[in-house]
Amino acid sequence: MSNFILAGLFTEGSTDVRFLSSVVERTLEEVAFDCSGYIETKVEVININKTGLNFNQQVLEASKVALSKFGILLLFVHTDSDATNDDLVFQSKIVPAQKTLLEQDNTYCKNIVAVVPIQMTESWMIADKKLLKEEIGIEKSDIELDIHLSPESISNPKNVIENIIRISKEDETKRRRNKGLTISHLYQIIGQKIEIIELEKLSSYLKFKNSLIEKLRELNFYHKQ
Repeated sequence: MSNFILAGLFTEGSTDVRFLSSVVERTLEEVAFDCSGYIETKVEVININKTGLNFNQQVLEASKVALSKFGILLLFVHTDSDATNDDLVFQSKIVPAQKTLLEQDNTYCKNIVAVVPIQMTESWMIADKKLLKEEIGIEKSDIELDIHLSPESISNPKNVIENIIRISKEDETKRRRNKGLTISHLYQIIGQKIEIIELEKLSSYLKFKNSLIEKLRELNFYHKQ
């Protein structure tokens, strides 16, 4: 069995990839640690021209590019649920894409793992509330900032984060520090620093992680019960 897992990550947008690349890579490393023997891992970001392509066609193109350019073993495919659950996204996007891939020849990577945050990627960013507040530089309570509930119950988490940034700029003592801060500055650093244990409180993250475990079990890497 190979001791190297090379994966690809295909996301909806450029901001998503800045956060998810670290989260996905760290999750893969953690799961691989429980595999038989020492397993080295790496995640490549897969970029394609999406112009005129629907979701199925994008996944097909990403799968083909990922295999031909990098020789990846599995492909992480991201799309937001934009809802309080992921039922519609799996029925209308993920399952059809998986089915279409299985119908292709061997020039496509057919092993995919779905990454589907409930609501939006920004929901996962709010999972570690302490880190979020530290990076923005604000000391108000979760209730004051409207982040006291589960992140997956917040219908527009991106707006919530942007509002916290706005509030922080209104604080005279923080103004110099945060004058130029925008949400775009937070994706990468929070993705790198966020505690996995905080993400594991979210149903959609656990679904992603368990799907990865099952895929690696299917590929004969993972044997832990």
